[in-house]
Amino acid sequence: MRQRLQRTIQRPVETSGIGFLTGADVKIRFLPAEPNHGIAFQRVDRAETAPIPARLEYTLPQQRRTTIAHRGIAVDMIEHVMAALAGLQVDNCLVQLDAPEPPGFDGSCHPVVDCLLNAGLLEQDKLRPMFVIENDVRISFDNKDSEIVATPSARKSLTITYHLDYGLRSPISPQNLTTEITPETFVNELSTSRTFVLESEVESLRAQGYGCRTTAKDLLVFGRNGVIDNQLRTADECVRHKILDCVGDFALIGHDIVGHFNAYRSGHRHNLEIIRRLQLIRHGSCVRPQQDAA
Repeated sequence: MRQRLQRTIQRPVETSGIGFLTGADVKIRFLPAEPNHGIAFQRVDRAETAPIPARLEYTLPQQRRTTIAHRGIAVDMIEHVMAALAGLQVDNCLVQLDAPEPPGFDGSCHPVVDCLLNAGLLEQDKLRPMFVIENDVRISFDNKDSEIVATPSARKSLTITYHLDYGLRSPISPQNLTTEITPETFVNELSTSRTFVLESEVESLRAQGYGCRTTAKDLLVFGRNGVIDNQLRTADECVRHKILDCVGDFALIGHDIVGHFNAYRSGHRHNLEIIRRLQLIRHGSCVRPQQDAA
């Protein structure tokens, strides 16, 4: 991978949908931004709120999703929007929304990809920062039940391998996939893959007040005998979506990464932790959070 020029979109575009967590009707707008602006999210439903940089320093610990916050204002479940932007190599963009979370759409990020492509992509006159992984970095959780290893890449690109295995009793079969991340592979191989949950997890989430307007037709819900009221787009759609999540979370480092990530049973907190370790290496010092709890 050669260092490339930064990109933004050519014109503002917007779309709408329903938030998976809150059930709110959400309008989301994407605006061009200057070089070195990065990606930032702004809650326009809250008066006089500044944009929140989509950077690791602004993340909040949450289960099953990635959240950023600043000065008591949070934006939830940003990972799919971030994946679409990073997958298309859109580096500078202001994302405005009138709710606490982006729309869930069909559980994938393909509607966002379509929206951004309709806006058109524009190269800018500044180089995109790049971080090359030179040594192995490993993190593991729960006695190595979950693990991510970042290593130098023989392909000189960003490559992600994901091993999905929830055990013999899970309705989701073990799946393995390696993908070299480019705009073409992201759009064609990852962008349409949808988020997935177990039927038992849906019951737990609804008990917490989440997902009041979300049905099994809006994402992949796995019951004892497989997908409920829906169909898989590919036999390995679940592992493809896990890699999509990695693309979105890894983008919070704020620059292109050259390396190979090998992930086993990892989730958002693991993705953010490996990026945190890499950022420590990049800066050679501790990363201090710059946001307040939401």
